[in-house]
Amino acid sequence: MRKYLAEFIGTFFLVFTVGMTVLPYPPTITGIIPPLAIGSILMTMIFAGGHISGGHFNPAVTLAVWLRGKCSVADVPGYWIAQFVAGVVAAYAALYLHGSPVVPPPAPPDTARYLLGEFLFTFALCYVVLNAATSRDHPNNSFYGLAIGFTVLAGAFAVGPVTGGAFNPAVALGLVVMGLKGMGALWVFLVANLLGGLAAALAFRFLNPEDV
Repeated sequence: MRKYLAEFIGTFFLVFTVGMTVLPYPPTITGIIPPLAIGSILMTMIFAGGHISGGHFNPAVTLAVWLRGKCSVADVPGYWIAQFVAGVVAAYAALYLHGSPVVPPPAPPDTARYLLGEFLFTFALCYVVLNAATSRDHPNNSFYGLAIGFTVLAGAFAVGPVTGGAFNPAVALGLVVMGLKGMGALWVFLVANLLGGLAAALAFRFLNPEDV
């Protein structure tokens, strides 16, 4: 239960920060602030909860860590439930604090670009997590949270304007609840993000055959 609560807390603050920096609210926060805030809160939450749950805060990361062999199959459903529930609760909290803002109807997803952009940076995120936080070559290191947070920061700058920069099914669900993405886009995020986690796990196992 401690692990699932840690996953809920970390995922909540990640999605809550997304909502608070992206939802329209006067004065509207624009420019570089959302990626910096989102990458920073992910970094700090990983440092805070990583020693309890591993600091996944992302169903795609949980999938990758499980396939890599550092998460038990029994923990996967609990992690996913905690992460998705946290995403929904955080979305409603952000909407409440913003005063239930009127969000313009989101455009339909550009499926091919969403799939590619989300896949690439979810792969990068999971690849960094596996190598920085689970590799036996980096035991008890002090940089893993910074490396993971900066990967999300870079991804948000790089493809955020194209896809929204979720790289995380729980964040994608939060974006849908907040009205920033349409329900029809959710499957695209789920497919791209989970495939990114799968590919990262396969790449790690291939590149580190002695560490599986």
